[in-house]
Amino acid sequence: MTEAPPPLAPATGVPSLGNPPLLVTVQVSKTYLARHGAAGRRVEVQAVSEIDLSVERGDTFGLVGETGSGKSTLGRLVLGLEKPSAGEVLLDGSRISRFSRAELKQMRRRVQVVFQDPYESLNPYMTVEEILEEPFKIHGLYRKVETPQRIGDLLDLVRLPRTALRRMPGQFSGGQQQRIAIARALSLGAELLVADEPTAALDVSIQAQILNLLLDIQRERGMAMLLISHNLAVVRHMSTSLGVMYGGRIIETGRSEDIYRSPQHPYSIALLSAVPVANPRRERERQRVRIAGDPPDPAHLPPGCPFHPRCWMAVDRCRVERPKLRPAGAPGQQAACHLAGGQ
Repeated sequence: MTEAPPPLAPATGVPSLGNPPLLVTVQVSKTYLARHGAAGRRVEVQAVSEIDLSVERGDTFGLVGETGSGKSTLGRLVLGLEKPSAGEVLLDGSRISRFSRAELKQMRRRVQVVFQDPYESLNPYMTVEEILEEPFKIHGLYRKVETPQRIGDLLDLVRLPRTALRRMPGQFSGGQQQRIAIARALSLGAELLVADEPTAALDVSIQAQILNLLLDIQRERGMAMLLISHNLAVVRHMSTSLGVMYGGRIIETGRSEDIYRSPQHPYSIALLSAVPVANPRRERERQRVRIAGDPPDPAHLPPGCPFHPRCWMAVDRCRVERPKLRPAGAPGQQAACHLAGGQ
């Protein structure tokens, strides 16, 4: 007899005292071997290095940084789509590297993903009904009566009409396609949603609708989110905690509002100075910090602080000694900068 399907809306997700965070990464690193140069010499590319983060039930942890900073690689490691070269990813205190095939399949029900481009993530030859049925069939949870009811509830959840079931993904707008992708990700009661640039491929007018939808679903279901984005305004709107990535490392972390009010790392200061301010007078008066140069090549990271070649505050120590995350700013806030906190 197959296992009964989980309820559509799981419990609040608020942990009891003593429970571990839902997701923890411990010194997670990922190195690839790639060919470099005309001769095709094989070199190590350090995509992610020594990442520690924690996501509590019901919270959103935002990851921000430029393209190539390692955000999406970290997302794939959390999802178990790739194995870390070093370190561990823990789900509910259990190391996913030790999961059996059956346990990994069970994990897929608990940890799901919404990708950047919904059209690329949806099978164009399947109807919406077939797309939403598929997770139930893969996990042996399809029921002739109950599953269609649950699929209808999922469409209600993402605010799509039930008439959408017979249509194909190509018949919908980008925002509607992303709603279908969200419904599929939540079909089996996911506890953690990895949202990898979920609005980057959408029109600006639609982005806020999708973000508010995710927030409403999160409040209703108590699920946790790992939100990956280069858009600082989006991360501020959505996240409880924040990690700023550069050169494959988290160089500042803490509560989102603390970092937005008082960033401690020069890179964070520069990123936040580029976020538009709604007040026209303040926008004209504020000073922007422009970063010279390009992000570092992950195959040839500079010695010392990876940001020092572009940093206007760099001193000799920054060029030879890599700073580690240490307390700076508000309680719980940390920055990997020798000069953070006035030191």
